[in-house]
Amino acid sequence: MLELQDICFTKDGKQILQHISLTIPHQKFIAITGPNGSGKSTLAKIIMGILKPTSGKILFLGKDITNLSITERAKLGIGFAFQQPVRFKGLTVQDLLHIAAGCELTFTQACDYLSDVGLCAKEYIHREITAELSGGELKRIEIAMLAAKKSTLTIFDEPEAGIDLWSFQSLIHVFEKMHQETNGSIVIISHQEKILNIADELILLTDGQVEKIGSKEEVLPLLLGQNQVCGRLKKEGC
Repeated sequence: MLELQDICFTKDGKQILQHISLTIPHQKFIAITGPNGSGKSTLAKIIMGILKPTSGKILFLGKDITNLSITERAKLGIGFAFQQPVRFKGLTVQDLLHIAAGCELTFTQACDYLSDVGLCAKEYIHREITAELSGGELKRIEIAMLAAKKSTLTIFDEPEAGIDLWSFQSLIHVFEKMHQETNGSIVIISHQEKILNIADELILLTDGQVEKIGSKEEVLPLLLGQNQVCGRLKKEGC
């Protein structure tokens, strides 16, 4: 479905991603993980077209999309949830769900999407996407939009950010449901073990490079080892 060929990305003279080559198969749940600063979010933005790679090629459904815009990629079937959701002044939650789904949803359908992410439809369906909504509320609304969109490839950049514990438990269910019902693949950037545990495959990034691709049994011990080293260095003041 998605193939990255020798992707490199340099910013301000610093190499953020180094020769990333990997394939995201059809109908797979993939989690990309790694320590802070390993290039996870940068890689997600490059797939969506928010950033352009310094070198390399991106293929989606056999088509070279390396130089396509965000809008063009979205039309091809790529959806993206930002780490910090965008506010849309003048649009209601209902408007965004209709736009995402590409059709008029019934109240019951909209209610189902919002309920899945822990929001009461009666309270939120007619609310505008303004500063009055908290970051956690916006995050849940954005995830509901992507569930309604049913993209061929859906990318979530650290969806747990700003989400309380109860809502986070609900989001695990949302991702599992999307994986079961959507005829496409899901890529989640995360370091939360509960998300990593439900993924079909994990991709471990370290210092801008792919260190390991495999099952949770193969990757999690490596990630745990990295976290222990990072914790020790912080305690030592390094």
